[in-house]
Amino acid sequence: FYLTPILPWLILSPDKTSSSTRNHQKKVLVMQRIICLLLNLCSLLCLTNAADFYKILGIKRNATTKEIKKAYRAKSLEFHPDKNKAEGAADKFAEISRAYEVLSDEEKREIYNRHGEEGLKQREQMDGQGGGGGGFDDIFSQMGFNFGGRRGGRNEEQKTPSVEMPLRLTLKQLYLGEIIEVQYVRETLCVNWQECMKNNQECHSPGVKVRMQQIGPGFVQQIQQKDDRCVSRGKMWRSNCRECPKGKTQTESVDLTIDISKGMRPGEHITFEGVADEKPGMAAGDLTFIVQQMESTEFHRDGDRLYKHLEIPLVDALVGFERTLTHLDGHKFNIKVSDVTECDYVMRVPGKGMPKRSGRGFGDLYITFDVDFPDSLTDEQKAGIDKILRNNGSTDEL
Repeated sequence: FYLTPILPWLILSPDKTSSSTRNHQKKVLVMQRIICLLLNLCSLLCLTNAADFYKILGIKRNATTKEIKKAYRAKSLEFHPDKNKAEGAADKFAEISRAYEVLSDEEKREIYNRHGEEGLKQREQMDGQGGGGGGFDDIFSQMGFNFGGRRGGRNEEQKTPSVEMPLRLTLKQLYLGEIIEVQYVRETLCVNWQECMKNNQECHSPGVKVRMQQIGPGFVQQIQQKDDRCVSRGKMWRSNCRECPKGKTQTESVDLTIDISKGMRPGEHITFEGVADEKPGMAAGDLTFIVQQMESTEFHRDGDRLYKHLEIPLVDALVGFERTLTHLDGHKFNIKVSDVTECDYVMRVPGKGMPKRSGRGFGDLYITFDVDFPDSLTDEQKAGIDKILRNNGSTDEL
């Protein structure tokens, strides 16, 4: 932004203006134009020479907190004065530290994204002086920006609509945990969008215009209208702006890293703040993935518990059996039953359920046994079974 001072203009009545006075007036006008030109030139030089913190760390403007930390570690190790003795390494390390200080702080990063390094310095100076009334916030509020209620009586900054998306995961993914790389396509602001705004006092907020209409002598009505050209209070979008030939926004693909923790449950949210669509005068909303668990043919889940049905033949139900089962992660474990197994008997296997959300241990596995009776028996089989069971006195039980 440019802060061009308003210099007083010398206005004289024509009938009272002498020739020497007119010449003096011309000189004053020329000096005023030269001063304004120099001030704007200085502002341009300041913006040109301003450090690009994202470029210093080698990251995109939409980089996540994890990506910022990762880039900072790599750059700081490369240029640390104790390891890098090359000329200029210490200065480069200082730039890297400054860039990380700003981009790792959400408030500082927001100010830097909106107003650049000079705007950030002004804010830091105001904070250092106690941040009295008016000052930095008032300057930007007059230009159509605000910082989301940092002072009493200010409204919080509006956000674009947040987006919720289902994230379908298998039971195995939720058991093991996983890192998933995805791409999300969104609308981002044109790089020079601030150059395409003009002052308009009727703009009340993004997409809303308020004007006064006289409805009678001494009576004025306030009318609120929808106007997509309004981007913030007092600011309107300038049509056919050369700085943004494609409009206010442009399509961008964002790389996201989704960290699926072991034992996550259906309905849990994974949120990326400020990743939804961008609009002038508004902060970007959040993108939230909602965990959905896909059906499994092997297990049924309830919290930390797993349930499984296992079919066994009648002979195993009568004499006992041993089975080797395979879990979700591929490891094998044994179960053994020595006694008679009734239909729908449930066995608890400790520690073979889902990972606990607290990260401490596992839940239990519950196995329900379904006894498979033969469709038919031969006369010889019937006689043999009858002889064995009757001799054991088990006829009444059957």
